[in-house]
Amino acid sequence: MHFRHGKFTLSTMVKRAASYVGLEWRGLRYHLGLVGALLCIVMLCMPSAFVTEGPGPTRDVLGTVTVENGKAEQMIVVSGAKTYKDSGKLLLTTVNSYGVNSPAVNAQVLVAWFNPQAGVLPREAVIPPGQSVKEYTDNAKQEMTGAQDSASSQALAFLSSQGMDTSNVKVSMNVDEIGGPSAGLMYTLGAIDKLTEADETGGATIAGTGTIDDKGKVGPIGGIRLKMIGAKRDGATWFLAPKDNCDEVVGHVPDGIRDVRVDTLADAYEALVKIGQGKGDTLPHCTVG
Repeated sequence: MHFRHGKFTLSTMVKRAASYVGLEWRGLRYHLGLVGALLCIVMLCMPSAFVTEGPGPTRDVLGTVTVENGKAEQMIVVSGAKTYKDSGKLLLTTVNSYGVNSPAVNAQVLVAWFNPQAGVLPREAVIPPGQSVKEYTDNAKQEMTGAQDSASSQALAFLSSQGMDTSNVKVSMNVDEIGGPSAGLMYTLGAIDKLTEADETGGATIAGTGTIDDKGKVGPIGGIRLKMIGAKRDGATWFLAPKDNCDEVVGHVPDGIRDVRVDTLADAYEALVKIGQGKGDTLPHCTVG
């Protein structure tokens, strides 16, 4: 039986009411979705507690660098002795960090998290708790100055042990914006290369990283996987890796690059010479354990 109200039956009214409720629900879902999307955008734009990292620029320590006055200067400056040109390149490698001077936003961190050629670290793992950004930057510059001093003294000590008179030789570096101690090994090899007549690289592009101490020991550094990616990008076919970083190297060497494990300056220079002579295949790879 149908009850009529005007020209509408009761069943028609029920259907129209249900339709109205459905429209209201769909409208509510739309607005809730819009609010949710806006909240997500706001969250993505908020400062993050993480720092992102990526492959940084490389520098040929046998080449030039632009200094403060805009002039191109030799990256390694030698006085008191004759210097020689090499046909290849020795690349120091770096890591770009985003979120140090000012916080990265969550969107940047999210993109880096899913990028195999990037890294994400808690900010306190980069800047120690209680240390300001200025203190962190100043410390990085001091470490770079220390790395230069160690590189100069170790290069001259190595050459002296090979019979060269280094009593009047002075070595200094122009480093532009590079901070930290990790360029020590490549600076040392570059200074030795410039002061020896041999064409050590044999025309190869050789990258590397590692600290150097006052005993000629090559020390580990951070971000070596990203540094290898940067080396590959800039044409390197060889990468000198500190022995104590080998657990991070194994399984992550980019195609087209051959890693070489080094523990001392003597190891690294021997590797440099063998690569230049076409005998690099005999050099040790990184292994785990």
